[in-house]
Amino acid sequence: MLTVDLHTHILPESWPDLASRYGYGGWAVLEHHAPCRARLVVDGTVFREVAENCWSPPVRIAECDRHGVALQVLSTVPIMFSYWAKPADAHDLSRLLNDHIAGIVARHPSRFVGLGTVPLQDADLAVRELERCVGELGFPGIQIGTHVGEKNLDDPSIFPLFQAAEALGAAVFVHPWDMLGRERMRRYWLPWLVGMPTESCLAICAMIFGGVLERLPRLRVAFAHGGGSFPGTFGRIEHGFHARPDLVAIDNPLPPSAYLRRIYVDGLVHHPDALRQLLRLFGADRVALGSDYPFPLGEPVPGTLIRSLPELTFDQQVRLLGGTALEFLNRSQEFA
Repeated sequence: MLTVDLHTHILPESWPDLASRYGYGGWAVLEHHAPCRARLVVDGTVFREVAENCWSPPVRIAECDRHGVALQVLSTVPIMFSYWAKPADAHDLSRLLNDHIAGIVARHPSRFVGLGTVPLQDADLAVRELERCVGELGFPGIQIGTHVGEKNLDDPSIFPLFQAAEALGAAVFVHPWDMLGRERMRRYWLPWLVGMPTESCLAICAMIFGGVLERLPRLRVAFAHGGGSFPGTFGRIEHGFHARPDLVAIDNPLPPSAYLRRIYVDGLVHHPDALRQLLRLFGADRVALGSDYPFPLGEPVPGTLIRSLPELTFDQQVRLLGGTALEFLNRSQEFA
């Protein structure tokens, strides 16, 4: 039973001084302050403490072996998206990050698969980098954030990227970032506990109600953290569509329930009943193991929650632990 972790993050061990490279601040810096430890710092403010498993392939492989994970899907840490920056600079950084991941995959092709990042604030540059990721670097797809500033994923300026992804057969993994409502969530880690799930729900609703999934029937899209709050509020969202079509069904006449079989999610929901709800809504062939390795809101031993459900059949476990992820990435034959 091949275990594939769809949702993991990686950084280079170092990168150039981006403020000097681009001429302005706001960029993340990795400060190595102790053996095997570093801090992500933005303009002097510590964003996150990380350990060497955030950048060291040998450490990652050793931990995967210990936890029974055969294959990790690597994507950058969302703080590196840099959608706020000048497009050319974000494109340059995307290339640096993507080349780094491609190098790791090239050295360990049986253990890692890469997802690229693109400068989503500029569709032309984003499409150009997507094409390079797929055609030159051999990635099966990309990871993007849930929004670009005030633009949700139904914004016309983002649509060309989705069009290109469908045409290329590229997978799109959507990860929450830059959570809304931070001004009211300054305590208790609420941006991560409340804001993140809301971001993912908003992104799903935008793509459904905005007609993105309807217009691009072959687009493969997955949402991190179990789709956020969408599964728990699906009943309300579906009811709202039917109760007030004059407000909700203005850009797409089909209800959210029509797209449940079009959406992939990871199973990172931390509770058996939450995972059962995912399976009821989407089915095992749309739910993939994702651990958020190596961060604290992730699952310490990937697959523990899936394996804890006694009612799952062997075939369902096969799908959840690896089959769904490989299908989403279009790599089922390669790793069969």
